[in-house]
Amino acid sequence: MTSSTQPLADGIDRSGFALGLGAYLLWGAFPLFFALLASVGSLEIVAHRAIWGLVFCLAALPVLGRWREFVSLLRDRRITAALAIAGYLVAANWTIYVYGVTSGRTLDAALGYFINPIVTVILAVLVLGERIRPLQWGAVVFGALAVIVLVVAYGEVPYIALGLAASFGLYSLVKKQVGPKAGPLPGMAVETLAILPLAALYLGYLASAGSISGGLDRPGIFALLVISGPITAIVLMIFAGAARRLPLAFLGLLQYITPAIQMGIGILVFHEPLPPERLAGFALVWIAISLLIADSARSLRRSRTR
Repeated sequence: MTSSTQPLADGIDRSGFALGLGAYLLWGAFPLFFALLASVGSLEIVAHRAIWGLVFCLAALPVLGRWREFVSLLRDRRITAALAIAGYLVAANWTIYVYGVTSGRTLDAALGYFINPIVTVILAVLVLGERIRPLQWGAVVFGALAVIVLVVAYGEVPYIALGLAASFGLYSLVKKQVGPKAGPLPGMAVETLAILPLAALYLGYLASAGSISGGLDRPGIFALLVISGPITAIVLMIFAGAARRLPLAFLGLLQYITPAIQMGIGILVFHEPLPPERLAGFALVWIAISLLIADSARSLRRSRTR
């Protein structure tokens, strides 16, 4: 019998693969969860997600022996400032994503996460001054063509897709700058702590105005809002376990599972339209993704032969 900790073919860690696959499958299924909260405003959902996510993190930190690391992060003003910026960026990403799903635009959300790796490549060039390889340049060109097609042929700027890709790309950039100094759980605790005041103020405003949608008078909805926070943290912790065990290039190949599932949910479950213009945009993005996958696979092979 083969142990779950033994490597798969070509040295890929079996447990890391299982964790990575699990994280991306769960992220892909998120539209099904947030569709249950369609009667709640996206900002209200994000505010609850931040508050209950922080509660979960603060409870989990001492249990997992990460409380000292959390306190150490708070004492470092530079890292705390960077994580606060990351918190606002991920809050923006959450808001756009939840709005897309609850407003019947899951396909646009999926497109955003398909585009995200291309945005990451662009940021690497513009901000970090990295050199990119020919296949990566080809992916950037086809990604730009996809946006042009959607703007010209489809008749509108894909603001949900671009907003998701840009916000998560910038979030990833900030997290890269922080580096290994902030572990996933303590880092997320600092991020959610930074946006806690805005989340609490917004919920307080809704309550005082009598327009809160997820209050205690709707226990089912309120329970889902409470659960949204821990779900976010748990999936992030699963992903962190995969990131420690898998090569970055291989992990990058797995990331396309999430938008593929989201697209399938948008078409097959939510019955969102996929006219030829939108399909053409997706086709160009898939060409770009194919180039990135080919480049990542080549990089992975080279790293193994060294």
